[in-house]
Amino acid sequence: MTDTTTIKTLPFEKALAELEEIVRRLERGDVPLEDSIAIYERGEALKKHCEQLLKKAEARIEKITIGPDGQAGGTAPLDVAE
Repeated sequence: MTDTTTIKTLPFEKALAELEEIVRRLERGDVPLEDSIAIYERGEALKKHCEQLLKKAEARIEKITIGPDGQAGGTAPLDVAE
């Protein structure tokens, strides 16, 4: 269950769904201690994978720049602080 190679190939949606299921299982509290540790570790790896995918997606998002004539003048990196 700790196969990080498999995690690296998961698309964001599947990784997030698996992470949510792990959280549900841990919150129920009916998982044996050793299993809890194993799925917690997998959850950490899934969380890291999801964060990396989100950073990649964020880097790809661009905003359209408008020129002085009101027409689209190109694109620029999105500044999320705006």
